[in-house]
This record gives sequence, C-alpha cells and structure tokens, in this order.
Amino acid sequence: MRVDIRLGFDLNCFTNRFPEPEEWTRITSEMGIREVQFNADIIDPWLPWKIQRRLIKETLKLCNKRGITISSSFGGHNHHQNYLGHPDREIAKWYENFYERLIHQTALLGARGVGTCYAIMSVRDARKPERKKEILKRASESYIRLSKIARKEGLEYLLYENTSVPRETCATFAEIDCVLSLLKDMAVPMKLCLDVGHRNLEREEMPEASCYEWIKRYGETAPVIHIQQTDRTGSFHWPFTKEYNRKGDVEAEKVVKAIEDSCAREVLLALEIKERAYFPYEHALLRDLKESVRYWRRWVKE
Repeated sequence: MRVDIRLGFDLNCFTNRFPEPEEWTRITSEMGIREVQFNADIIDPWLPWKIQRRLIKETLKLCNKRGITISSSFGGHNHHQNYLGHPDREIAKWYENFYERLIHQTALLGARGVGTCYAIMSVRDARKPERKKEILKRASESYIRLSKIARKEGLEYLLYENTSVPRETCATFAEIDCVLSLLKDMAVPMKLCLDVGHRNLEREEMPEASCYEWIKRYGETAPVIHIQQTDRTGSFHWPFTKEYNRKGDVEAEKVVKAIEDSCAREVLLALEIKERAYFPYEHALLRDLKESVRYWRRWVKE
C-alpha cells in the first residue's frame, strides 16, 4: 500500500518572527505548502477567549483563502516546563487546565489532534525508579481524563513527542510502549509526534540512537514527524541547505524509506526549522526554509 506522505510546516518555525496570520499563511502559501501543524505560541491558549476567537476566525479565513489545512496543533515554548511531570502534584494537576484550553483551541481551529511532551521530570524524580513510575501513572490518568474532553470537542486523537533524554520521558522504546499500554483505553487514541532530532544517545549501540529506527518502529502510529537537519551531538533544528546537509546526518531518502517500512498509511513531514535571533541568522529563516522545501520536494511531491 502506498503511503500518503505530505510536506508541511510546524508553525514553531514562525513564532516570534511571523506570528501574524496574514504573514505566516502568506509565506506558507508562497512556498507551496498546503498543510501545517499549528503551534500554541502563535495564539497563547491562556489569552482571553474573546481574543483567541477573533484571531482564530482571522486565521481560518486566511487559511481558506490560501488553501491551507491545519491538521494538528502542538504545545509551544511559552509553557514548556514540566507539564504533567511536575514534581508538585498540585502544579501537575493545574497543567491539565492548560491542556484543556489547548484542546478547545485546537477544536476551534478545526484540527484533528493536539499534544506536546508527555511528562517532563525533575532530575531528582527521574533518578528514582518508583517515583518515575508513579509520575508516569499520574500523567496517564490525566491524559485519560483529557481524552474525554477531546472526544467531546470532536478531536480524533491526542499526541505526545519522543524525547532525547530519559528525564523528559519517552526516550526509549520500552517507555514508549509502557505509556501506550497505560493509555490504551482512552476516549480518543494517543498517537506519537516523532522528531528526527530526538535521539537517545546514552549508548551509541542503542536502536533509539537512530531516527530511522524510531520511524520504522512507530511510523504507523505517528501522523506527524518533525523534520530538521541535525547531527548526533544535539537537536539543532538546522535547515536542509547545502551547508547544513554537509554537517548534518538526516537524509530525506532514508526518512521516506523508513516511513514506507513502518506500515504507516499517512504522515505529515513537518519542517521544524529555527534560526537564532542574532545576526546574520535573524534574516536567514525564509531563505533557508525555501531551500529546505526544495530539498524535500525531490522525495515528497506537492
């Protein structure tokens, strides 16, 4: 069966520089991209609903005008702390309110699913196996409650992202499988948002050290894969330009082959490119995004 692979943007690319709906939809359209994953930093879920609804109405009008689909949404950096993994139970419970608002915002945007990191732990908690187990279970109970809200709002799934370090949870296949097992009875299914830069390099021989092994194993349950150029020393979110393709080790052909080997039916490859807010990088984003799109169009046709 042929896999439906589409090229898009994670709007994380545009936060801070191009948050205006008029701007990011124009740029997206001009680069020939028709599908995006929304980012919560574009419209902060904690803004008053009156403001959010106005911005969402404007966003959807422009998306419709320019033929852009928002298929999912993801948490941004504004609230990127411990989430449901916070060591304080009361604070972790409070973060459910953030997820509820994120779910409602996503429903208003007409997207199918939403998510962010599963549960980021403190160093102290991550060192204690029993404590870590307790937090994973506590987070799963929150997600099960949130899934009922997601179903009422008309969403099809929730998402969480694999990470590079065990402290941030879900950095190993075993833990991913454990979490998916804990969440098997949700009102809407839990799916993965993979990132080719999130590799666990604790030991070089681990299969988790390869982005292609992640895709082969979980591509079937990953409607979105964040793509960035990087190397084995970090998750740098470099563009796919000639300069960075020489430095990095992410190859489009191998990514596509891994997706095909995974038995996936459909996936959005969402470019997640970032540039430093520092010269000369400040003005490089649009040029580098354009070149990155050209690079990927050799394997993912419009």
